[in-house]
Amino acid sequence: MIPVVPAIFIATLTLAVADGVPNINVQPTCKAAAEGIIGLKQDAEACIRSEQRVRAQLVEQWTQFLAEDRASCARLATMGGGGTYTELLTCLELKRDARKLPKDTGPVGRGAGKPAAR
Repeated sequence: MIPVVPAIFIATLTLAVADGVPNINVQPTCKAAAEGIIGLKQDAEACIRSEQRVRAQLVEQWTQFLAEDRASCARLATMGGGGTYTELLTCLELKRDARKLPKDTGPVGRGAGKPAAR
């Protein structure tokens, strides 16, 4: 019965994420930023305002991202109980943009799909 619980949780998270932007508590991350724990110091209120702007952007763009990416990025962005909307948006954009890359560019260093010089 133990394996069923995580599967139910994941299915619930996937459905919730597919419906709309998840609610992320950005307070711990913004507090850590204000204390300089995670890099450069940033005012906590400015951090929260910034995250609210990013959330609004996500609300507008949410359906433009694939459902599987939304679920995957939401899990990644909230791993460990914290997270930010900025992390969520960045993950979604990276997944979307990676799909636009050429499928086979050949070995690194030779250019975009150009055959090796002989």
